[in-house]
Formats: sequence, C-alpha cells, structure tokens
Amino acid sequence: MVKKPRIVIIGAGIAGLTAANRLHKSMGGIDLCVVEGGNRIGGRIKTSEFGGDRVEMGATWIHGIGGSPVYKIALESNSMESDKPWECMDGILDDPITIAEHGYVLHPSLVDPVLKLFENLMEFVQGKRKTCWNWNGNRSVGAFLRQGLEEYWQMESRNRNGNGNGNGDGNWNRKLLEEGIFAIQENNQRTHTGADDLFDLNYDAECEYTVCPGEELTIGKGYSSVIESLASILPCGVIQLGKKVCKIEWHLKSETEVGIVENGYDDDGRKPVKVHFLDGTTLSADHVIVTVPLGVLKAGIRDSNDSNHSGMLKFSPPLPDYKIGAISRLGYGVVNKLFMQLSPDLSGFDPFPNLQLVFHKSDSEGRNPKIPWWMRKTASVAPIYKKSRVLLAWFAGEEALKLETMSDEVILDEVSTTLSSFLSNASDSHERCNGNVIKNSSKVNLVKVLKSKWASDPLFLGSYSYVAVGSSGCDIDTLAEPLTTSGSHPLQILFAGEATHRTHYSTTHGAYFSGIREANRLLEHYQCMD
Repeated sequence: MVKKPRIVIIGAGIAGLTAANRLHKSMGGIDLCVVEGGNRIGGRIKTSEFGGDRVEMGATWIHGIGGSPVYKIALESNSMESDKPWECMDGILDDPITIAEHGYVLHPSLVDPVLKLFENLMEFVQGKRKTCWNWNGNRSVGAFLRQGLEEYWQMESRNRNGNGNGNGDGNWNRKLLEEGIFAIQENNQRTHTGADDLFDLNYDAECEYTVCPGEELTIGKGYSSVIESLASILPCGVIQLGKKVCKIEWHLKSETEVGIVENGYDDDGRKPVKVHFLDGTTLSADHVIVTVPLGVLKAGIRDSNDSNHSGMLKFSPPLPDYKIGAISRLGYGVVNKLFMQLSPDLSGFDPFPNLQLVFHKSDSEGRNPKIPWWMRKTASVAPIYKKSRVLLAWFAGEEALKLETMSDEVILDEVSTTLSSFLSNASDSHERCNGNVIKNSSKVNLVKVLKSKWASDPLFLGSYSYVAVGSSGCDIDTLAEPLTTSGSHPLQILFAGEATHRTHYSTTHGAYFSGIREANRLLEHYQCMD
C-alpha cells in the first residue's frame, strides 16, 4: 500500500495557508497539517477594532490591484466594503498641512518641490526615471538620496540664507526647512521598507522590487477576512494552534547512506523530517514547509549554540553555510503603528488635519525640549479617514522599539505634548497658512492608544524584510531554495514567506506567491499539477 505523504506547514500566515489551500485543492490522498505557534491564524495580518473603527495592526494595504491575488480573494469573499468604518476607507488622505517645529505652517510652494525631488530620486533608484544623477557614492539608498538633495541645493540659485517663514523665530532658515521636509519622505520610506536607516538599504536591489499596477486599497471587512477565506476550505483539525516549533531534524545524506533505522524515520513509512515542539511533542513528515518570518530564522542561527534559548527555532543538523549566510545578510526591520483616540469633547479639530511634521535636526539649538526623541522621526499624524477621531502615526527602527516598551499613559502624555506644541502656535500664525487655518488650537487631548508590538513577539521578532547593503536579491533566492537529498526523500524542507520572494518581498502578495511556489514544487514532485 502506498502511504499518504505527510506535509507539515509551519506557520498559519498568508504564505502557509496559501500553500495549504493549494495542496488541499490539488493533491488527493495528502496528510496535511498546519502548525501555528500562536493562538490565532494570520501571522503579520491582524485586524482589530479601536474607537469604533476597524483597524489593521499589521498588513494594511493591497499594494496595487492589478494582478494582486489578495485583491482577487477580497473581491470573491465580498470583503472590500463594510457597513462599519475602516482604516483608510477613503484612500490616502490628500491636502496635508506641513508644520515645522514651533508651529510654522509651511506654504506648498516650499514643501511641494522638495517632495517632488524625493519622488524623482526614488523613481530613478527604482528604474522608472531616466534622468541621470552623477552617482559616485556607496551603494545605499540613503547615500544616494542625500547626494541628490545636495545637488538640488547646488543647482538652486536662490538665496539659501532667507527664512522660510519670513522671520528668524525657531532657528529655522530655508535650507533647514527643506532638509526637514526631505526627512519626512525619508521617514516614510523607512516605514515602507522596514529599514531602520536608509543607509542600510541596498541601492542596486531597489530596481528589482516590483510594484503591482493600479490603485492601492484597504479591505473593508479587514485583512483578516482574506486569511479566513484561505483557511475556510481546510478540513477541521488541519490547523493546530499553540504548537510552537523549537527544532527541525532533517538529513543531509540520502536514505541509503543513513540507513533505514536512523533516528528520524517512522515505523509507518520512514519519514525523514521530525518536527519538535516546545511542549515536548513531535511530528514526523515527508516534507516541511517553513514559513516563519526572517527575524525568527535570524534569531535561530544567531542563538544556535546558546542553550538558554531553547524556544528559538533550530535545525539539526544546522542549515548549510550558504543558507546561513543569506539569512544573516538580508535585512529585517521593525515597523509599528500607533493609533490614538481624540477626546470626544475636543474642539477646534473637525476634522482633525492630516499633519506632516518637520522637526529640527538633533544638533539644532531650535529643538523643543518637550518633544521626546522617539517622536522626531514620525513623518505624520493623521486621522485614519477624513472624519475619524482615531489618529495614526507610523514608527520604524529604534523609535518603533521604544514605542513597544512604553506605557499607554506615557505615550498619551508625550504625543499630546508634541501635537499641542505644533498646533497651538500654528493657530497664532493663521495669516501665513494660506487657507490652512487651524483655529482654537488648545491642548490636544488623547484618551486612549493602541499600538502594535511586532518586535517583542517571539513569533515575529520584527515586521518585514528588505535587501540590506551587503546582501542582494540572490540571497532571497538562496533563502527560498529547499533542503533536499538524493534518494527517495528529496524536498525535505521548503521555505516560503515574504522574505523568500525576490521581487515582491515585504508584501502580502509576495507571501502568497511564495506559498503557491512551494506548493507547486511538491505538486510537481508528485506529478499532481493540474
């Protein structure tokens, strides 16, 4: 009798559930199991509610609807619209008000050229623009952007010693304002890419990153509805929650070399891979698809010789050097979201404006000492849709890590202080706002906060991957390669997840495509391709 192949998928995020969905639909006689260390499915997709609105703690946007499998699933499951208000339900807010520290509202004639410069520079890096900059620096996006800003200043003939607000208050001059405006976009780019510092973001790899065409949308019923749709066809019992994997045993050699009684083979079919769980149980399999985040793989190889880290994912024998090298070189960052609810009795903000914040540099004498350091790389604070009283700010890198350690009370106080310092002075300068009048700007009162904490969660240890300086797209391909042997037990361990997709890393659709890729690899092996 031919026994069913047992396939274990580690991780019930979009990559793992996509692979399971595909295998279940296309491969009869399969013994399929999806093990998830947490108490929910979805991975870095997690829809929640806050202040009466539906919000996303993790993945938020369908990044381009053209060819997006996520968009297709959301349409088929009638998830794009909802009776309940949801995050970014009216798209990306336009008409932002840009305010510099000490409350100077900046005219679009100053702001827009700098924002356009940044856009042009990024389009050049991404291969979308032919304009040639004289690029002689190191191969980082951050270095290129800063050189572009310097060349912009050199090309401009206007006087750089004039003050952007018409007076000398706040230690601002035009060049400092332009640099602060440029920093808004740099900080936006940090949250888009996950890189703590754009000087660590690989310049050469940016042109490989592929964007799906069409508009970007959020999902009315929540991103988790996509996950629920993928999981809905799987038989009861296939998904097992609360099963954290701590070790995967596999075999470097073929069956004839290790012998049929080697540890790791079952009595019921000599299965070559054994999965060990933190609760002491084990599960043997013919194939294992690993979909854990890159941060978990990094922690596993970093702490492989540390007996005090028994909860980390380890491989026995250890992963090959070429794969360890790729995991080590690739970048993996932390991005967190901070939702804040405005006090219901707060006047003067109806609706609350979409604020872009220009901060002084760290060495400037004009810095307001009341503004905490972790707020100073926040690009914007804005309502999650035009009439919402829930505000949102994004944080990356060290600021995101700091956010995770702070109490709600401290966050409420320090964000309120920061916003009040910007808006109270802005109301006094309304004649210079050119139509963007902020009136009755008393202290901004926030009553509740909700934050994501991706770095401190041991199942994620961060948010998403990027190609760091010193790595390349080839490292992504190396990470995606399966561990295999000759003989009757090939394709022992396969790898999926956003960090394994060379052109769509860091996205949900990239994770989806990777799950399909690894499922198809097994289907081809068993000659089950439809």
